[in-house]
Amino acid sequence: MRLDFIALDKLSVSKSNMRHGRKVPDVSDLLPTVRKRGVLQTLLVRPNCAPDMFEIVAGSRRYHAARIIAEERGGVGEAETHDTMLPCAILDEGDDADAIEASMIENMARLDTDEVTRWETFTRLVRVGRTVEDIALAFGLPDLTIRRTLALGNLLPRIRAMYAKEQIDRTTVRHLTLASKSQQKAWLALADDDKAYCPTGHQLKAWLFGGHSIPARHALFDVEASGLAIIADLFGEDRYFADSEAFWTAQNAAIEERRAAFMEAGWADAVIVPPSQQFATWEHEKAAKRKGSRVYLDVRASGEVVIHEGYVSRKEAARAARGEEGEGASAKPVRSEVTATIQTYIDLHRHAAVRAALTGHPSVALRLMVAHAIGGSHLWRVYPEPQAAPNDAVRESVETCLGETLFDERRRAVLALLGFSLEEPTVTGGNGDDFGVVGIFRRLLGLEDSAVMEVIAIVMGETLASGSAAVDALGSQIGVDMARYWRADEAFLDLIRDKEVLVGMIAEVAGADAAKANAGEKTKAMKAIIADSLAGANGRTKVENWVPRWLAFPPAS
Repeated sequence: MRLDFIALDKLSVSKSNMRHGRKVPDVSDLLPTVRKRGVLQTLLVRPNCAPDMFEIVAGSRRYHAARIIAEERGGVGEAETHDTMLPCAILDEGDDADAIEASMIENMARLDTDEVTRWETFTRLVRVGRTVEDIALAFGLPDLTIRRTLALGNLLPRIRAMYAKEQIDRTTVRHLTLASKSQQKAWLALADDDKAYCPTGHQLKAWLFGGHSIPARHALFDVEASGLAIIADLFGEDRYFADSEAFWTAQNAAIEERRAAFMEAGWADAVIVPPSQQFATWEHEKAAKRKGSRVYLDVRASGEVVIHEGYVSRKEAARAARGEEGEGASAKPVRSEVTATIQTYIDLHRHAAVRAALTGHPSVALRLMVAHAIGGSHLWRVYPEPQAAPNDAVRESVETCLGETLFDERRRAVLALLGFSLEEPTVTGGNGDDFGVVGIFRRLLGLEDSAVMEVIAIVMGETLASGSAAVDALGSQIGVDMARYWRADEAFLDLIRDKEVLVGMIAEVAGADAAKANAGEKTKAMKAIIADSLAGANGRTKVENWVPRWLAFPPAS
C-alpha cells in the first residue's frame, strides 16, 4: 500500500464498496468540516483498469462530500486544488477480498450499517475465498455473528429487502429464518393481503410451528444421532424440532430409559409426571434415598423434563416423623400405570368426547367461555384495553368522565359477584392458570343467566379495543347518546388548533353571526366563546347537550 493525493475526477466508487449501487449517501454531517478543512481522513482506493484511474473501496461519503464542495467552488475536473485533490491509500492491484474487507472495516468504524448490507458484503467475501473464520478474524467479531449474518441468505430476497427498509423488525426476521421457502411465500401472501392477519414477532413463531415449538436442548436423547429434522435459530442459541410428534416419540422412549436407570440405581420408584399434570413441590418433602424416597420425572409441554430426586409426600414424611408407619407405609409405592404417551391418548379422547357433548349444553359452554376470557389459558389470550393516553390532561379527562365512572361501578359489582377482590383493577387479564379457570367456571355455574350476562358485558367492555370499528358498530347498534356521557372540558378544547374547526364550533354553540364576527380572533378567544356558550357565562345563552360530530354515533365531519 502507498499514500498519495488523487484528483476527484480520477476517482469512482468501486463495486467492492459496500455502498456501491445505492443512492448517494447523506453527507450533511460531513459538509461543514469538509468545507472548512477539506478531507482529512484517507480514502482507501485501488487502481482501475483505465490509466491513472482509481476506484474507492472505502470512503464513499467523504468522496461525495468533496464533490459537492468542489462543484460549489467551480466544478470537478478544473485545476487541481486543495478541494479536488483527496488523500488516498492505494491498495495492491486486483485484491478484491482485501478491498471488501477494507470497505467493511472502514465503514463499520464510522457509520452503523444495516444487517442486510453486511450480509451482502460478507457474501462477496465468501465468494472470493474467505472463510467464516477469516472474516471473523478480520473484523474482530465472533464466528457465530458472521454465521448469523450469512444465514440471512436463507430468506427470500423480498423479505431481506423489507428488513433492510425496516418494514419488519428483528424478531420477525429471526423467526422467518426458521421458515421453509414455502412458509416464507405463504407469509408474504398474508403480508400483501390487507384483510388477512399477518403474524409477526413471537406470534410468527407459533404460526410457523403450528402453535408450539420444542427447543432441541430439551431432548434427553442424542439429537444428532436421532436423525430428526432440526431448524436452527439465526439470532438465538436455540434450535427447534421440525416435527413435534417425532420428537415426543423419541423423548418418551428416552424418559422410559431414564426411569429404568433410576430404578436400577436403587430408588424406591421413579414416577413420570405427564404434561397434563404438575409436580407440586409444596405437597412433597426431600428425603434420603435409603428412606424410600422417589424420583419424579416432571414432563413439560415444552418438551423439557425436570428431574426431582429424593422426594416423598408430606403425609409420608409426617408419618415417618411420628413413627407411625403402618402396613401401607412400608409397602412399595404403586407405580404409575400410565406413560406420557398413554396419558396423551387419554387426554385427546376425553377432550373429543367432552366437546362433542358440550354442543348439547350451550348455557354451560357460555359460562366456560366467559371463564376462559377472564382467566385465560395457553390457547386463550384476552387483554384489557390499556386506555393509553398521550398526556396527563387526556388521561384525567377519561378517568373522571361519567362513562368511566358508571362502568367502574358495574365492574366492582361483577368483581363481588365472582368473589374477586374489589381492589382488582380489571375482571379480565388472568395468568392462564388451569385451576383458576375452573374456579371461575364453577362460580359462573351457580349464577343465573341474567347475572352471567352482566359479567359478559363487563368482560366485553374491558377488552373492547379503543378506536376500533367494533366501537363504531356497537355504539350505532345500541344507540349510544354521547350527550349523556360527555361534556366538553378543558382537555378537549386545548387539543383543538384549527381555526376553521373552531369557527364551525362557534356557529353550532353561539350561532352563525357570532362565528362570522369572531372568525379573525385568536384561537384562545374562540375557545373562550365556546366555553362561555356551553356554561352560559359572560352573557351568553347556555347550550345544553352539545356534542361535536366527531364524537357522535355514527360520527360525521
